[in-house]
Formats: sequence, structure tokens, C-alpha cells
Amino acid sequence: MEALRLILLYLHLIGFALLLGGGIAQFVTGKLRINPAMLWGSIIQVITGLGLAAPLRGGGDNEPDPAKLAVKGVIGVLIFIMVVIPWRKKRENVARGHFIGIIALTLVNAAVAVFWR
Repeated sequence: MEALRLILLYLHLIGFALLLGGGIAQFVTGKLRINPAMLWGSIIQVITGLGLAAPLRGGGDNEPDPAKLAVKGVIGVLIFIMVVIPWRKKRENVARGHFIGIIALTLVNAAVAVFWR
């Protein structure tokens, strides 16, 4: 079971890298649009996040706070929605505030994971 958790955690980190890296790359170029890396990163983040949270509901010593899981879940779903809607509508450009919001929420989600104990 530990091997599965580590594989999910590894994939979760890859999703984070895709989402943040894709967002920063687009931001630096100046053309604010949702790229495939951001889309797949958000999908991977939500799916692996659910997988990481689900087996932890058994009640062990290392179980994270349910409030932390809820906050991370809500932020993850918000990011997913903010990425998927412009992607589905095939928008060439995303509003600057919307795009910065995706990047900021991605960083906040990582901060919750690291600093909330």
C-alpha cells in the first residue's frame, strides 16, 4: 500500500509541475492562454489528490487533518474549473486576472500541503 501511495504522490508532483510550469511559461511569453500542460496538470492533480486522500480515511497516526484535505480539494477543483472552462470554449486569450488567479491558487495549494501540519 505504501508503494501505491508513493506512486500517487510522485504523479501528484508531476501534475503540479505541469500546471505551474505551463502557467509560468505562458505568463512569461505574454500570451495568456491555457496550454495542454496546464490542462493535464490540473487533471492529474485532481485525480491523484483524490487517490491520496481516499485511503487515508482509515484513521492512522499519520492521517492528515480532514479540514486540510477539504481545503486542498476545494482549491484543486477551483483550479481545475478555471483551467477547463477557457479550454473548452477554445479561448485564445485568458484575462490577466484569471490567469494570475490560476497560478496563485496553484501556489496556495502547494503552501497548504507543505505548511499545514
